[in-house]
Amino acid sequence: MKRALAITLGDAAGIGPEIIAKAFRDAPELTRGCFVVGDVATLRRATQLIRREGEAVQPLVLLDSAEDALTAPPHCLPVLQVEALAAPVPFGRISAEAGRLAGRCVVWAAQAALRGEIAGLVTAPLHKEALAAAGAPFDAFPGHTELLQAEAAAFLGRPVSEVPVRMMLVNDELRTVLVSIHVSLRQAIEAVTFDNVLQTLHITHAALTSMLGRAPRIAVAGLNPHAGEGGLFGREEIDIIAPVLAQARAGGLDVHGPHAPDTVFMRARAREGQPGEFDVVVAMYHDQGLIPVKYLGVEKGVNVTLGLPLVRTSPDHGTAFDIAGTGRADASSLIEAVRMARQLSRCHAQS
Repeated sequence: MKRALAITLGDAAGIGPEIIAKAFRDAPELTRGCFVVGDVATLRRATQLIRREGEAVQPLVLLDSAEDALTAPPHCLPVLQVEALAAPVPFGRISAEAGRLAGRCVVWAAQAALRGEIAGLVTAPLHKEALAAAGAPFDAFPGHTELLQAEAAAFLGRPVSEVPVRMMLVNDELRTVLVSIHVSLRQAIEAVTFDNVLQTLHITHAALTSMLGRAPRIAVAGLNPHAGEGGLFGREEIDIIAPVLAQARAGGLDVHGPHAPDTVFMRARAREGQPGEFDVVVAMYHDQGLIPVKYLGVEKGVNVTLGLPLVRTSPDHGTAFDIAGTGRADASSLIEAVRMARQLSRCHAQS
């Protein structure tokens, strides 16, 4: 790697620091050239938490700059201290201090990525209530995606509305992109507009073309049961989605649908090395798209933010306060997020 890859700390009261330490311990080759944006004391606590009997505690290396991660010794945990907690936060509890630290780490990494100083960022889970409890400016953002969108817009000197982003969830078997993200179901239905769906298709087409090296086959899920059943269960498919697809096809996109949402994900799923009928499914709202991916295995799922002028991935799970501090957290999804970020950073550099 010519530039280092940042992994942000996440919420110090959750499993983020633990899975980061496990990723560096269990996937040393993959994490070479990576570093953690966070707090040394929090990560030291994590290394002690995951220490196996008979093994030494994982060594930490304090970096002066992101570039130093490229020459950090093997089998260590490189850390760039952004801000220190005044005291350790209790595991599994909402903490404004932890929320503020998590937010600060994301902002630092996003700004470094936007300046081209790092290859991209992998974000460990933060807790949305803790982020809100941290106060301004973090209480204005429901989560990572919106915070990163705001940072990108500020860097580009544009309104946030002119930097549209979408969430893609991906694992070995399925990819899905969402028209709307962290809004209520009522708001999500209202977000199924001609412009929003068309914009999602264009963002999806551009991102997957870069990733696959060819135009993707895009399936579009309907909003209503059975994709509206010819208008019997709703007219959004007839009045909005079908006209969007016609315009997208006229513009050269390989799009199909609207398909019944209860079967389209099965048609797109890759199995036993055989590709599915489609490369990606565009879902109309958050749970419609995320439930199928997560059902196939949270431990392999990766969240990718599309539309940003930087690479960002994250594991497909939250802070898991219920098991934080027990040492039982599975780092597989974070490891897959690092793997995906490496792949995307290569595509980003070539584009």
